[in-house]
Amino acid sequence: MEPINNYVEVDYELFVPNEAGNMDLVEKTSKENPFSFITGLGFALESFEQHIQGLKDGDTFDFTIPVEEAYGEFMEEHVIELKKDLFCIDGKFDELRIYPGNVVPLANADGNHFDAIVKEVRDDVVVMDLNHPLAGKPLHFKGTIMANRTATTKEIEAFVNRMNGEDGCGCCGGECGDHDCHGDHPCHGGHHDCHCGC
Repeated sequence: MEPINNYVEVDYELFVPNEAGNMDLVEKTSKENPFSFITGLGFALESFEQHIQGLKDGDTFDFTIPVEEAYGEFMEEHVIELKKDLFCIDGKFDELRIYPGNVVPLANADGNHFDAIVKEVRDDVVVMDLNHPLAGKPLHFKGTIMANRTATTKEIEAFVNRMNGEDGCGCCGGECGDHDCHGDHPCHGGHHDCHCGC
């Protein structure tokens, strides 16, 4: 039996524990600008999809996804040092993008693309963290289902095109006009680089 792909809209808050043991709000959507996705396409965490499966419009949810079902443990070996000259443009170090805390796209020798967080800029190297920003943290979601229904073929095709970057922004359908907008909400595996407010 073919799996059913649902069109889902959720208005949620995402909390993670800090070092003091308190909960920090790290992501918040709104009813006017909910997080929308289609299930079964690998866009949202599988464990997130499982928790909201069967919920209907207007239903609320409050659950925690453990580390192993979220982004895994923080791995020290994923913090690496790269030569500073790799980040030079026309012989000059790219200070506009390479600074502590910024998320930058990288590619390995095989052509695979991924994001990394700049941890430190030293005299001759840049320390990059390849871990997901929420690695090592359980994810506590609270929110409301705005929509949860069977997706149409047209919606699935349009969503896949957005995921492949063929329609601009992955979260606003390209309407924000920001070419750097990836629409990467924590609940679907990316860094929140989106500049369109989603």
